[in-house]
Amino acid sequence: MSFFRALLAILFPPLAVIDKGCGSFLIVLLLTGCCWVPGVLAALIILNKSN
Repeated sequence: MSFFRALLAILFPPLAVIDKGCGSFLIVLLLTGCCWVPGVLAALIILNKSN
């Protein structure tokens, strides 16, 4: 995970995971809409698990 992707995950989480698939994008978008912190955590986890 690059510094730019981590910064993007903190500022706008759905944009950071847009290339990981539609499901990941929708989950992070929904979590970000509920509250910002769960969206950031989900985005960081998804970015950390990428190959």
